[in-house]
Amino acid sequence: MTARILIVDDVPANLRLLETRLSAEYYQVATAQDGQEALRVANSWQPDLIFLDVMMPNMDGYEACRRLKADPETLHIPVVMVTALSEPSERLHGLEAGADDFLTKPVEYDTLLARTRSLVRLKRMLDELRARGETARALGVAGESPVVNSIAGARALVIDDDDEGAQDLQDSLSREGVIPGRASTEAEATALTAAIPFDLIVLSLSMKSDDPLRLASRMRAADTTHEIPMLLIAETAQRDRILRGFDLGANDWLLRPIDENELRARARNLVKRKFYQDRLRADVGSALEMALTDPLTGFYNQRYLMRHLRGLLATGQANGIAVMMIDVDHFKQINDVYGHPAGDQALKAIAEMLRNRTRVFDTVARYGGEEFVVVMPGAGGAEVEGAAERLRSSIEQMSFCPLPGTPIKMTVSIGVAHSEGGDVTPEVLLKTADQAMYQAKRSGRNRVVTAPPITSSTL
Repeated sequence: MTARILIVDDVPANLRLLETRLSAEYYQVATAQDGQEALRVANSWQPDLIFLDVMMPNMDGYEACRRLKADPETLHIPVVMVTALSEPSERLHGLEAGADDFLTKPVEYDTLLARTRSLVRLKRMLDELRARGETARALGVAGESPVVNSIAGARALVIDDDDEGAQDLQDSLSREGVIPGRASTEAEATALTAAIPFDLIVLSLSMKSDDPLRLASRMRAADTTHEIPMLLIAETAQRDRILRGFDLGANDWLLRPIDENELRARARNLVKRKFYQDRLRADVGSALEMALTDPLTGFYNQRYLMRHLRGLLATGQANGIAVMMIDVDHFKQINDVYGHPAGDQALKAIAEMLRNRTRVFDTVARYGGEEFVVVMPGAGGAEVEGAAERLRSSIEQMSFCPLPGTPIKMTVSIGVAHSEGGDVTPEVLLKTADQAMYQAKRSGRNRVVTAPPITSSTL
């Protein structure tokens, strides 16, 4: 997996060492020797990962990290701070500046590569979501880029079979405004994650009741947990297990004895990133919904209708699918006399009637203009004809007032088509219903016309 990596360090020897190691793994590498240059390169080159030295002249790594995370163009780029300082206060300073991890010089090669692979995977996922979100915003169906300021109310699951250690983790998370839960076995963790949408999993690698790495693997494979950030808690001697955990999809790690402030900072960063990802996914979901629904009535549009019909017919249900084509009679007169806003209100009123008078497993779509389509799976000719007549009668009895004190009568003409076997296509079903609907129009409107059943011999 190749990626673009920016290395920032004011010591040429350090730059060459990291550049050589990462280039040997086929990463594309760029370098910068101070914070200002790092900001320029990050903005223009858009790397997938930044290794940022802490001690630099003019602008140190902490300030450079803060500026990277404050810029909408670079906030999504993972930053690993690298320093010779190993004090917990230095790690905390870097995490509070927005760093995704903190490595101490001399950097262990295996740890470097493990974190690189993990963070590049994260960046690629975010890139895909951001690209889709930008498309949604360009289409006007999503809000501005999300900004997450607080994680208060987030839910975290602590998985640890040591009661005292688990309680300490829960207490620390609570002081960050997080609502913690606790599981002491894999079975408990599986049950809780199936019932509660957690925002963070804190997993102890020192568990004795179950294999925590196997649990991590299963959580990454499960639909309910594969997107939840995972923070590993480990002993100093468990370096190999930490690296294996990253290969299995863990997001961050913390060594015992636990520094509460560092735990809270790492949890804060992980949950903020999840909230950011959740908002991006919601934007994509909104875009898909908008692409498939009619904004006036909330019904599916013609694009969805065609796909839905193809899906139904592909399951072999061609022997029991019925379609109604519904057209509002004299709709142009409503627009001409009362204006288009009144016409929109009329369509919404009819849509509400259709919504309330169809089965929960029927599909209603706005086909275009004043035309609607109802798809009734599993319905025979007599059943769908009766349903169509009830719809026609209900709309005829509606009370619609385009202006106060001016009730008008609305009616619809309905064409019905249904299949009785054969290689039926959506186009054939809809064309047959459309022809029956026009026959209802020619016969005086406000009526239902049912086409002969579509069979193998009629195709």
